[in-house]
Amino acid sequence: MRTDHVIALIARNRRQAHRFIGRELDRRGIRGLAPSHGAILSTLYERGPICMQDLARRIDRDKSTVTALVKRLVAAGYLRTGKEAGDSRRTIVRLTAKGRSLKPEFDDISRKLISRALKGFSRPERQALVGGLSRMLENW
Repeated sequence: MRTDHVIALIARNRRQAHRFIGRELDRRGIRGLAPSHGAILSTLYERGPICMQDLARRIDRDKSTVTALVKRLVAAGYLRTGKEAGDSRRTIVRLTAKGRSLKPEFDDISRKLISRALKGFSRPERQALVGGLSRMLENW
């Protein structure tokens, strides 16, 4: 089996995952969201309010990219931003009620995505895949 095209395979899987997410969002009538917003929402669902700098570091994106993504989510009504009490230099990102109400849909789409992507994989195969990809990420 060829192994020298692993990065291309990862990229193709990412594109397929984004298409799947886009179709699910459309099917559910969820507007103003793109697959690239998933890491931000996931972080806020797990951690709650977070400053922009920490959010960018946590999702491994540069701050300007995160700022643009957050602005789109604010415009769509899913997030709000504000200055941190005691430090006006830090911008804090929070979910709105609309953003919090999206969590069940977000979780369902995530479950379906993982189920589709890993269909037919045994538990050891899933563990080996995640282990290998994690190790590859550490190499960077």
